[in-house]
Amino acid sequence: RILLGYRSDHTPICTCPEGYTGDPFTNCFPKPPPTQPPPAADPCNPSPCGPNAQCNDGICTCLPEYQGDPYSGCRPECVLNTDCPRDKACIRNKCKDPCPGTCGQDAKCDVINHIPVCSCPEGMSGNPFVACRVMQAPVTTQPCNPSPCGPFSQCREVNGQAVCSCVPGYIGSPPACRP
Repeated sequence: RILLGYRSDHTPICTCPEGYTGDPFTNCFPKPPPTQPPPAADPCNPSPCGPNAQCNDGICTCLPEYQGDPYSGCRPECVLNTDCPRDKACIRNKCKDPCPGTCGQDAKCDVINHIPVCSCPEGMSGNPFVACRVMQAPVTTQPCNPSPCGPFSQCREVNGQAVCSCVPGYIGSPPACRP
């Protein structure tokens, strides 16, 4: 306690020192530290978000590469091929065209029920997983040129074959036609 002096009626004037409180005539004690407000509640602890989601100021969002309801749970675009349209396949949790890099040179790729199917285009042949090549056009032959029938005979093409007969006025069998 600190005695500050006396009043005119000779009663003492007392006060507690700085940082102390209480009745200065009986007991001064240290002031308690100022009470701090309780820390603000963290809206993300515990997290209100579902699996594969993140919380920011109490708002949930799906992690990159995930989709869905962030409060009940986010999932990748696909886990199985059946999660994708029939012309796509589930590749690393994304619905993608499965053809790139699957077929050989000049081959075509069709996706049938999520599966890439390689084939050579019309007019080409080969192994579609290695390479397709242009098919060689068959060499057209003319079976009657030059004529295989001999003198005094005529040649007709029937179903791609030479058919020989003697000219009118001649008899026998080609190549031995005679008058």
